[in-house]
Amino acid sequence: MAKTIDERLAQLESRRSGMDRLTALAQDSKYEVLAKSLVEESYKKRARAMPYTQYALGAMQEVDQDYTRISLEEATRVGKQLKTGLTSAGVDVDFRLQGSVAANIHIRGVSDVDLLVLNNAFFTYDVNGPRSRAGHFNSPISYTPLSALQFLRTHSESILSEKFPAADVDVDGAKAIKISGGSLRRPVDVVPSHWHDSRDYQASFLERDRGVCILDKRQQQSILNMPFRHIDELRQRDELTLFGLKKSIRLCKHVKADSEEDSIDGLPSFDIAAAMWHADLGGLLAGYLHELAILAETQRHLDVLARNHDFAKTLLVPDGSRRIFDSNSKLQALNQLSIEMDELALQVSKEQNPIFLFYQPSWSEVIQTLKSATVPAG
Repeated sequence: MAKTIDERLAQLESRRSGMDRLTALAQDSKYEVLAKSLVEESYKKRARAMPYTQYALGAMQEVDQDYTRISLEEATRVGKQLKTGLTSAGVDVDFRLQGSVAANIHIRGVSDVDLLVLNNAFFTYDVNGPRSRAGHFNSPISYTPLSALQFLRTHSESILSEKFPAADVDVDGAKAIKISGGSLRRPVDVVPSHWHDSRDYQASFLERDRGVCILDKRQQQSILNMPFRHIDELRQRDELTLFGLKKSIRLCKHVKADSEEDSIDGLPSFDIAAAMWHADLGGLLAGYLHELAILAETQRHLDVLARNHDFAKTLLVPDGSRRIFDSNSKLQALNQLSIEMDELALQVSKEQNPIFLFYQPSWSEVIQTLKSATVPAG
């Protein structure tokens, strides 16, 4: 975390308002963000004399819906330009969103939007799926999926540079073409890809079960992802907790962003979301009436994982494709995130129960205080 709570609150406000990424915006959007940053968010009206509590509550909240709306509109705008250019080049494409904005777990007012550009001319498939075994896929293509992705990437880079001449089009990324500035109100990451009909999708026909293969430009290979299953699993569990899960994920991401420890960078946001997906549903659900109970469950769950790496290493990401903590760097980052969440929980509990200022409370006292605390709406 940053050195002082005032610094943390300032950084939290800067991220949520978009002030931290003004340089990535068009001039008109800069003025818009500057103007909107002057409007006091609702969390800042709560617990005014309790800065740690205010930080925890603010870190849980969704980004303002206007910011998210603009992000989605800019992704659509970029998609329309790509559609026109790629159709002219003889490539039929479709578009989907993936990532934190699509899952509503982003923490920045100015967030990069991940836009999948899907080549509709073909798809790959799991040969063990029911439709494959039934012989439904018998129309081979005359080119390789990899060469088609390379063609899609090359033409997408060219089209974006032509259609957005004032923008910064970064073509050096392995998986995404990053476009920002110029007339764009938000940065957009364009990800060339194609559909993959998984075994589950061949049985269910549900898009959540359909995979996408994205191009790794540096390694010259395609990578299979299941972004829609990940998003849907987060959505379902968030609804079961009456929206406590995503509050917990945002809290973790803000704490990571404010950390001064480099080791914490070893845990990507995707894996933070995956780890909290395994948290206790009842503990998160309690946050519907007592919001700080979400902090209590987040601290408890991270502490359990940090103290038992063998158990942590058994946990899978929500789509079931791999283990979450599959490297030592992730485990070290988990430890650091847990330590920082411990400190935040302790400081918030002291604000909620000032008697803790005079002695060191037990963790059971800290947790019980957070679970029973009620913070006025302000």
